[in-house]
Amino acid sequence: MALNVQPENQKTDEAARQGKPTAAADSDFQPQTVTENKARIKTKKKLDDDAEGDDILGKAYDGRLVRRFAVYLRPYKWQVILALLLVLGTSAADLAGPFLTKIAIDNYIAVNNLSDLWLILVLFLVTLLFGFGLRYSQTYLMNVVGQRVMYDMRVAVFSHIQRLPLAFFDRNPVGRLMSRLTSDIDALNELLTNGLVAILGDLVTLFAVMIIMVLLDWRLALVCYGVLSLIAIVCFVIQRYLRQTYRMVRSRLARINAFLQENVSGMLVVQLFNREERAFQQFTKLNRSYYDATIKSGLTFSLFFPIVSFLTYLATAGIIWVGSGNVLSKIITFGVLVAFIQYLDRAFQPIRDLAEKYNILQGAMAASERIFGVLDEQPTIQDQDTPKTFAEPFRGEIEFRHVVFSYTPDELVLKDVSFKITQGSSVAIVGATGAGKTSIISLMSRFYDVQQGQILVDGLDVREVSQAELRRHIGMVLQDPVLFSGSIAENIRLLDTSISDERVRQAAEFVNAARFIEKLEGTYAYEVKERGANLSVGQRQLLAFARAIAFNPEVLLVLDEATSSVDTENEALIQEALEKLMQGRTSIIIAHRLSTIRHVDRIIVLHKGQVVETGSHEELLDRRGYYYRLYELQYQDQKIAQ
Repeated sequence: MALNVQPENQKTDEAARQGKPTAAADSDFQPQTVTENKARIKTKKKLDDDAEGDDILGKAYDGRLVRRFAVYLRPYKWQVILALLLVLGTSAADLAGPFLTKIAIDNYIAVNNLSDLWLILVLFLVTLLFGFGLRYSQTYLMNVVGQRVMYDMRVAVFSHIQRLPLAFFDRNPVGRLMSRLTSDIDALNELLTNGLVAILGDLVTLFAVMIIMVLLDWRLALVCYGVLSLIAIVCFVIQRYLRQTYRMVRSRLARINAFLQENVSGMLVVQLFNREERAFQQFTKLNRSYYDATIKSGLTFSLFFPIVSFLTYLATAGIIWVGSGNVLSKIITFGVLVAFIQYLDRAFQPIRDLAEKYNILQGAMAASERIFGVLDEQPTIQDQDTPKTFAEPFRGEIEFRHVVFSYTPDELVLKDVSFKITQGSSVAIVGATGAGKTSIISLMSRFYDVQQGQILVDGLDVREVSQAELRRHIGMVLQDPVLFSGSIAENIRLLDTSISDERVRQAAEFVNAARFIEKLEGTYAYEVKERGANLSVGQRQLLAFARAIAFNPEVLLVLDEATSSVDTENEALIQEALEKLMQGRTSIIIAHRLSTIRHVDRIIVLHKGQVVETGSHEELLDRRGYYYRLYELQYQDQKIAQ
């Protein structure tokens, strides 16, 4: 088969693949150093600090964030402008009602001219229908715009996340990134559909009512303004407390979500160690904390609305008291007094709405700050403006020249590592846990960049070629295979339409995966559940091998004993298929079980980030050095196990 397609890019987590230490008794083989432990503590503290950042709220209004958010609104500016005009029309229709009531009372009812009153009633009905149509159009239009903007933002965030290096994912949990694409963007959608335009409409209505009140009667307007000033003070005080309670609610909800995610995904361990009661007690504690915060928030709202209602009734009583005297003194008409009372209700309604929309605005600002924080992350692994391409045919020669690498500045993982792998040869990299084996694979695939030295593939520095060009020639098989929701065939070809069904079947047969696939309902169309939950570990591993073979890379990387989860019969079949697959390909195998790498051309032994030995299996045993000690320790473990 002449297969020439782009291989899968998969994240490798060295810590998840590190096996059980077999040489703890010997100080040279200690997998955990004091410095490594300190680095882990620092990393955990960094993650904890980042997690706390999810609970921090920004300003209720941040002009900088609004301007950045406006960039996504710009393609739909005419729809937004139309929605604003519709809001203005709706406000005008709402404000026309009290004025029509005044005309009906003063010009028709007061002068006993009921025969022509129907004209006002018809006009009143027209304004109601007009307002209904405008409100419906505005709501529908903003929902459409909101969904389009959210679609664009999800595409932008997901596309950006795909370009970020693995170091970003090392310090950002999956749950946090999921919340950026879901709940945080939904918060912005709520701002668009129920907040942004509605807030502007409420403000326009409030100011229009205040102007109309002055035009109707300045004396009654002063009474209303006095009460409105009291409401403004109450709003200012209560909103500050609402901000605190809102932060408490979000903080405690975030802790509940994190706890649920950990415990549901780790339910096997919870039940295995009988931790159900302890977990339940901890959840109850978190749930109670969230309940208390929510009650405090509810009490604040419960206090705010009665105060506003009380002041509304107080203003109404004042208007009736002052207005009735003015009516009797014929300073104003009775129609003006009735219209004033109705306008008063129109003035307090926006205030109540603005109080409710404060949380929407605050939540949207916090969500936008977190979203733009992700978008501001700059990819540290970037292609050159004019990247080079490999010469044809691709040979697969690999060379490390004095490579120095670290994940954190104070802890070197690789120290002056140099070696060369010739075209078509097979090499195994061995060493104690934490020696830097998987880091070599990650660097060669350019998931990270070296601090010093060079990594050459076919004579070109991996930083000089594009990432897509480099990874197109590399195939990788992980110990923990990654499967996606979809069919068996889709998981093998990874939606690459250039890989035919025939090639998928050939790849499955090559690694003996066809044996179990053909027993499944639908065979290659069998639907794989999330993370391959409906397949055994061995079956998932066989599919990972089939995937690597289907993409037919020139360089094959097999990480951390990729056959360790397969039963004895299938392991023998996979080892046979792997040996056939390695023929004519440059192959690198990361191994813990030294008995499985006797057939490779050369073994590179790492110790504390340095190459300490190289040679064949027999040569290294004859030297009785570091590799010999590793082998002896494993052999003793096997004898004890037997």
